[in-house]
Amino acid sequence: MDRETLISKWLNNELNDQELEAFKMLEDYDDLVKLSDGVQAFKADDYNTSAELERVLKTIKTTKKQPSNWVKPWMRVAAILAICFSIYFYTTTIDTKVTTEFAQKTTIELPDNSSVNLNAKSLLAFNKNSWKNEREVTLEGEAFFKVAKGSSFQVITKSGTIKVYGTQFNVKQRDTYFEVICYEGLVGVTFNSQETKLKPGDSFLIIDGKQIAKEKENSATPSWLNNESTFKSLPYKEVIAEFERQYHVTFKLQNIDANQLFTGSFAHNNLEVALKAITLPLHVTYSKTNGTITLKRE
Repeated sequence: MDRETLISKWLNNELNDQELEAFKMLEDYDDLVKLSDGVQAFKADDYNTSAELERVLKTIKTTKKQPSNWVKPWMRVAAILAICFSIYFYTTTIDTKVTTEFAQKTTIELPDNSSVNLNAKSLLAFNKNSWKNEREVTLEGEAFFKVAKGSSFQVITKSGTIKVYGTQFNVKQRDTYFEVICYEGLVGVTFNSQETKLKPGDSFLIIDGKQIAKEKENSATPSWLNNESTFKSLPYKEVIAEFERQYHVTFKLQNIDANQLFTGSFAHNNLEVALKAITLPLHVTYSKTNGTITLKRE
């Protein structure tokens, strides 16, 4: 017996013992039961089919001028069913969303035991109910993925799509910055309808719409997992933007070229040490006023 027939008979309490066992084997059995419990508040008044039919027949015999009211109870039942299925489809299509704030990181376990480390000021969304058929997540920000073996796994960002052929990789998508680094296995990055395959140590970097060549990555994992941000010949504005996310501060630059390249790192657990790390190499001074830091070159 097909799924729709089983659900229909279940709604009408017409399942025999064998059909009930088949209904319990449905993949979304738990969701359907929860849905049934949740809509009890919408339940229509008790309706005696036999009594109502007898009343309708008597009405037909006594007069043909008055319109029949037999459809009204069925309209109530139809309305309840519509509400049931609306709630069901809403709950099965809604996404699970995880967000992080300034200076916050978190780890997410996906339904297939894949794990995602989410960096500060980021968002990850996925659908639990469709996961068995489509392993797909949407990312805004930065995340490190360890993907369990299985069917195709995709990460969708505003800048491009990452298709996973391996297991460990990092994705960073921030405004005009898009970077993917493969740490293990094989990763495919689709940007402007063209796919680039990355092997361990390979990177794909786009800044302001231009692809930037990078040296081979030698680390086993991204540095931010260890509370440190590392940069190799990247524009100073990217360093400042990451600093703001990790410390929830705002920068003002005076006489400083935001596009000059910076190589270095800063820790996420000590503001003063971190400030020195990004200013001393460039001979820049800084001053603090509340949550605003002014960087200045004399």
